[in-house]
Amino acid sequence: MRLLAVLFWLATSGIAIAAEPFAHVAIEDEGQIVPGQQVHIAVDVFVPDFFTSPPQFPLFDLPNAIVTLPEERAQNLVQTVDGVQYSVIRRHYAVVSETAGTFTLPEIDIELGYSQDGKPVKATARAPSTSFRVVATANGAPKAPVFAARALTLTQSFDKDPSTLKAGDALVRTITIFAEDTQAMMIPPVNVGTAPGLRQYEKPPQVEDGAKVDRETGSRRVEIVVYTAETTGTFDIPSLSYPWFDAGDHAWRSATLPAVKVTVATAAATHEAITPELQDEQSRPLPGTSAWLFIACAVLIVLLGIFFRPVHRMARKVADRVADISARRRRADRYQLGQLRRTIRTGNPIAIYAGLQAWSKTLGHRTLADWLSSENSPELSRQVSILEEGLFRGKTAVDIDRKWLASLVGTPGLPSTSRTAPVLPDLNPV
Repeated sequence: MRLLAVLFWLATSGIAIAAEPFAHVAIEDEGQIVPGQQVHIAVDVFVPDFFTSPPQFPLFDLPNAIVTLPEERAQNLVQTVDGVQYSVIRRHYAVVSETAGTFTLPEIDIELGYSQDGKPVKATARAPSTSFRVVATANGAPKAPVFAARALTLTQSFDKDPSTLKAGDALVRTITIFAEDTQAMMIPPVNVGTAPGLRQYEKPPQVEDGAKVDRETGSRRVEIVVYTAETTGTFDIPSLSYPWFDAGDHAWRSATLPAVKVTVATAAATHEAITPELQDEQSRPLPGTSAWLFIACAVLIVLLGIFFRPVHRMARKVADRVADISARRRRADRYQLGQLRRTIRTGNPIAIYAGLQAWSKTLGHRTLADWLSSENSPELSRQVSILEEGLFRGKTAVDIDRKWLASLVGTPGLPSTSRTAPVLPDLNPV
């Protein structure tokens, strides 16, 4: 019996000792994957307690594919696995295949530092190998796509009206390609063709990741073509077609721009005189107009007062109801706020961070960063930044002011303690 107790103790102790860093890999894209489509590989690195140095995600080689690590902010998470609470940092790899076939990602060794028994230690988390398959065609497509994306748009603009040019003028044409779920360097150039009778010059393209268009984030490629008109006449800038593969619908698409006519005329000198404006007798106000306008305004004010009296009573009832609902919500929020403040004063750093995340979601924010931005409190942001540096960015100690942080939570827009006194005295001193 004693032997069984010893074996049980060793087994449970082994579970506690086995709480070591590890990594998890997931392919986030579902359905068929075609050549040229960007595949998102999510890698989560878990450590017990907190990070003392951030994980170093290395690039790796993959035959017939381009592998990048997009410049995006890592996601900080707190998760519980088998009863053990872990700090988690997530990054995404982007893999773009050039051919069809099966692509197997190698195991990835990720160096990091974490806290073990209160001491910083170095470790390596190994992300397991995973694979995905790329098909040569999708839904009967006749050929393998060379560029795949989502929600691609193709637009153009001119710096002036092409139909009003004069000989010697330059016409600047800006072509913009915006697409989601791709990278700017993967967007192929546009074949603008040539415009007979016009000299043209193409500037180096401008590429940008993380561009925002109509609240959507994607990648953008901007091409600028300058046309010069040396002689008079009518010229044609040809239409163009831009083929791409829609990774969302798995279908070929073609974005197009229409042909544009350019009219160039001879510059002619013009002489325009300024015609004086004379006030007509009919434009003068009639006698007595001001008095009638005053009477009409007075009658309108009386009618508005009669009409809005019942509406005002109804609005007060609605306002009272809304105030009652708001009061109940505030009572529930105050209870949760009290629990959070107690956690900040007495809990461990991971519990504090998890509590702050839950509080931000209670207030309707998607992330902790969104909540901090809405609070407009530099001191609150500084304290949370200190907490994140201790948990996720390799600081050896989480040196937050617990009492100060607890008082900041739930107090939006609290001014910084470093504010200086005004230089000028009050205008009306008491």
